[in-house]
Amino acid sequence: MNRFLTALFVFAVCCNSVFAQQTTTPPVKRIPPDGVQVADNDRKELEAGLQQLGTAIDGLKQKNDRFTNDLLPDVLIYYKAVDYALKYQEFFAPKEIESAKKLLQTGLSRAADLGEKKAPWATQKGEVVRGYISKIDGSVQPYGLTVPDNYTADGPAFNLSTWFHGRGEALSEVNFIAGGKGFAGSMPAMKNTIMLYPYGRFCNAFKFAGEVDVLEALEDVKKQYKINDNGLFDRGFSMGGAAAWHFAAHYADRWIAANPGAGFSETVDFMKVYGKEELHPTWYERKLWHLYDCTDYASNLSNLPLYAYNGDKDVQKEAADVMEVAMKNEGLTLNRIWGLNMGHGYTKAAAKTVDSLLDIVASKGKKEPAELHFTTYTLKYNKLYWLTVDAIGEHWSKARVDAVNGKHTVTLKTSNVKALTLNLVRVHGFTHYGPDTVKIDNSIIVLGPDVDMALNFHYENGKWLLDTEKPVLAKKHNLQGPVDDAFMSAFMVVKPSGTSKNALFDKWSKAEMERFIVQWRREFRGDPIVKADKEVTAEDMASSNLILFGDAESNRVIAKLSGKLPIKWSAAQIQAGNTAYSSKDHGLIMIYPNPLNQKNYIVLNSGFTFREESYLNNSKQIPMLPDWAVIDLNTPPDAVHPGKVADAGFFGEHWEWKEPVKE
Repeated sequence: MNRFLTALFVFAVCCNSVFAQQTTTPPVKRIPPDGVQVADNDRKELEAGLQQLGTAIDGLKQKNDRFTNDLLPDVLIYYKAVDYALKYQEFFAPKEIESAKKLLQTGLSRAADLGEKKAPWATQKGEVVRGYISKIDGSVQPYGLTVPDNYTADGPAFNLSTWFHGRGEALSEVNFIAGGKGFAGSMPAMKNTIMLYPYGRFCNAFKFAGEVDVLEALEDVKKQYKINDNGLFDRGFSMGGAAAWHFAAHYADRWIAANPGAGFSETVDFMKVYGKEELHPTWYERKLWHLYDCTDYASNLSNLPLYAYNGDKDVQKEAADVMEVAMKNEGLTLNRIWGLNMGHGYTKAAAKTVDSLLDIVASKGKKEPAELHFTTYTLKYNKLYWLTVDAIGEHWSKARVDAVNGKHTVTLKTSNVKALTLNLVRVHGFTHYGPDTVKIDNSIIVLGPDVDMALNFHYENGKWLLDTEKPVLAKKHNLQGPVDDAFMSAFMVVKPSGTSKNALFDKWSKAEMERFIVQWRREFRGDPIVKADKEVTAEDMASSNLILFGDAESNRVIAKLSGKLPIKWSAAQIQAGNTAYSSKDHGLIMIYPNPLNQKNYIVLNSGFTFREESYLNNSKQIPMLPDWAVIDLNTPPDAVHPGKVADAGFFGEHWEWKEPVKE
């Protein structure tokens, strides 16, 4: 399969729930698709290979020494790849069955080496596939590398370039490991640079768990190889180009340069131009577009060398078109490289041009900027170089900081920002002696000679004050919602051991739970950790977000939350502000800091909120629900919604009840 081709389809598989026959929208095709049938002799051979590899893995686990434990994921990836493909009918062509047999042999070879305290692949040059254990669900995830011949463990640190692959609806672990990493032969190898090919947990444009996959893979590479942290490149094409735009705009300070190719950079215009579809969002869906629309974050690119590529005949040039306008509105110019007479692909000439430009950037090195122009709409993305925004006035409204370091004075102008931190170690040229000052809006703060290197400021009673706000429950980085944010860190599904008195709700809730478990594996390539409510421990609450299905009658953990949540929910009714809904035919979806351990979330009756229809186009894989929603169960779930959304909204900045906007 050509990993640079992006295909948009609009047909096929039913929603996976007990309500499938009652869907109110046309069924959509299953992604990943159903695979080919595996012949009995091939199945037996693969099963025997899995059993043999599984036995070897069990033996390695019993060793329980650091060397073995650190490298065991490099073996586990081969077992998981073949096991998933065989168990879930995810061989999409006969040749993949032969690939799986070879992967099992590689896994067995690595297991044998590891049993003898050897790991030749760890020093292998050229292409090598490795793995890590994800903090999200404990699953093993693969990533690919190209290690240059001149790299040595005792030599200088090398630069590292990500390369994000294109859309592949059949990009199983087998296909990815066997050669689906997406870097074309026409692309020059970057000098003194290790290439990282994240898997991204399949086909989600490296968003949500796919986004975390990139960050986790990057950290794992840093543990295994000597990497120059000031020499990281952000690159990709097609769906991978969309990922490169996302990581450039949302993590601008990580990279020395970015090179997005084609793809998309936002949702609404891309769907009009490429998907030929008019979107009609609710008020909260429109606000939630601010999570991933890169056009909203264009100011963050002011200190990042960025070279956008597309073929001159490629409809996906739209991504760079809209970013060019957004950057122009910030006084920035987008550097564009064109492939002449080219559709959706790279020309060799353009590839060489990009390589030369990136090489020039690498030779100059990366510096801390003295001037920042930072925009965000959520504390999920709250940092740029030496500035961190700790609190904003209202989520999903534009928050802005323009900051200039004048050596003895740092000047900041803010909008919709209530607390921030300056890391003075990273402020270029800031002196640590004498009464230096920080000016924030109309407030001037004089610093003493023994100033801390991390200064916290908050806005109170019309002025900015030095030091942090009082510790109260508030939205903060990685604890700001919406529902989908709970699935970007460690989570655990808590299933009810009882039955709700409300039969319709009980049926719906349990069906949504089973659907989520299936869809998480299909779309994010892991098996959720599942526990019964009576098995949940204080340690679980301290280490994981709890995804709770059921109500206070059926789920013991939900019962413990009674009276501790801003929405009151009983067997009779759901009280959302001044509006009450009958619990007989309504369900509650919600995210909230766990009252029993406020460092983590609880989520009620929901997995990730975009559903099967969104799998058809990666730009639509965005949050579909805010912090809470009341669901009318008289309308069954379909491929878009979990039922009819009777009402929905966001909590306030201190997780307090806030009346939703009425359309």
